[in-house]
Amino acid sequence: MLFKNSLIWIVTLHIPPDFERMMQDRLGAAYADFSTALHQPSPVSIRINPAKPIAVKGPSVPWCTQGNYLDERPVFTLDPALHAGAYYVQEASSMFLEQALKITGIEKPQRVLDLCASPGGKSTHAISMLHPDSLLVSNEAIRGRTAVLVENITKWGHPNVVVTQNDPAEFQRLPGFFDVILADAPCSGEGLFRKDPDAMLEWSLQHTGLCASRQQRIIHDVWPALKPGGYLIYSTCTYNNQENIANTERFSQELPMAFCELSPDPAWNIEVVRHGNAIGYQLFPHRLRGEGFFLCIMQKTEGKTDTHRVKVSLQSPGQQERRELGSWLNQPDRFFFFKHQETIRMIGAQHADSLQQLVNALQIVSAGTGIAEVTRNKFIPDHGLAMSVERSGVHAVIQVDRDEAITFLRKDTLQRAGPAGFALVEYEGLGLGWVNVLPNRLNNLYPSNWRIRMDASKA
Repeated sequence: MLFKNSLIWIVTLHIPPDFERMMQDRLGAAYADFSTALHQPSPVSIRINPAKPIAVKGPSVPWCTQGNYLDERPVFTLDPALHAGAYYVQEASSMFLEQALKITGIEKPQRVLDLCASPGGKSTHAISMLHPDSLLVSNEAIRGRTAVLVENITKWGHPNVVVTQNDPAEFQRLPGFFDVILADAPCSGEGLFRKDPDAMLEWSLQHTGLCASRQQRIIHDVWPALKPGGYLIYSTCTYNNQENIANTERFSQELPMAFCELSPDPAWNIEVVRHGNAIGYQLFPHRLRGEGFFLCIMQKTEGKTDTHRVKVSLQSPGQQERRELGSWLNQPDRFFFFKHQETIRMIGAQHADSLQQLVNALQIVSAGTGIAEVTRNKFIPDHGLAMSVERSGVHAVIQVDRDEAITFLRKDTLQRAGPAGFALVEYEGLGLGWVNVLPNRLNNLYPSNWRIRMDASKA
């Protein structure tokens, strides 16, 4: 990894007076420490993909098994390991999700919905923690934000993920379908003020009220999709009680639920917040190395259970196609193969029925892992296969150094020889993508819309 170009700076904030008064009332004498923290640089942290482990220097994030702080901020865009899906750049406080997931039954297969998923931080975190036979639906309601979500999910390399683009209310078509729902609700963003000072320009007391109302609608709309006994993990990156603990108390008055308690290590300095029956967890930047974050866990006590079954009518490839493409995977018998347009894709065999239900009910953006595109009766390996943790070693491999990796990721031509046909480009054991080795050149197959556009001299 790169650890260059560290910046030493002090944040200059123009804090809204109403926000300042609100936080003074909330924190009392501790407000001075809070204000000082807001004017300090935001900590830099990443979360490692355990399926693609790399060595990282830096202290661990206490509440996240795979989380690490970095002593300085690298030029992430120019690190090939990032593009290979070896880690995700994520704010440390939001990694507290791990503690909530641990109590939801992750030791067994589950169906999980990440409702407000883009750009993919909590989805990739969940993938790494869930039982390998679990199914994750990663949803983003805003069409323009789905592309980056698909990119980050693909790079993470796990097959049992379906990306959707739906309003929360549309999940009512799947009553009692999900064991766990993650709802990182759109909020006023107070907890990210020092990372994004421009967010303060949009902040007002009226805006926090509008956010709280929207959060109420989101939770009520998606609630029917949660099975009885299932868990809804509600989170925001804000501080005010209206969007946080008071909102969750209101949920409990209107929906059948019980609150779940965690036991965070006292050394983590995470505040336990109570309001009526509600219990939540608030992270503050003056108490720990992270930004502002709130989390609450609710267990559904009654409702409908999913008993609906459908006939799987997804188009399947022929036996010969399955046989050839199966050699590209370590354990092909574990997967259900299906066609989407001109691409053959795969998902865990146990999820074929669930996938059909999702196809019938929702707008699917991407499902499972792409294996190959079929063109003129030939198979062109899909980029998803290059990223996949299920890929076999049947293809030729071209090992590259960092400079060559950057050249490849810019979608420029590599000046390398190799055996004729499709070959995987690898950097330090991490797959980056495919080239087609022709007699006089290498045809770079890296996705055009993912290519690096930054000047490599800035590293």
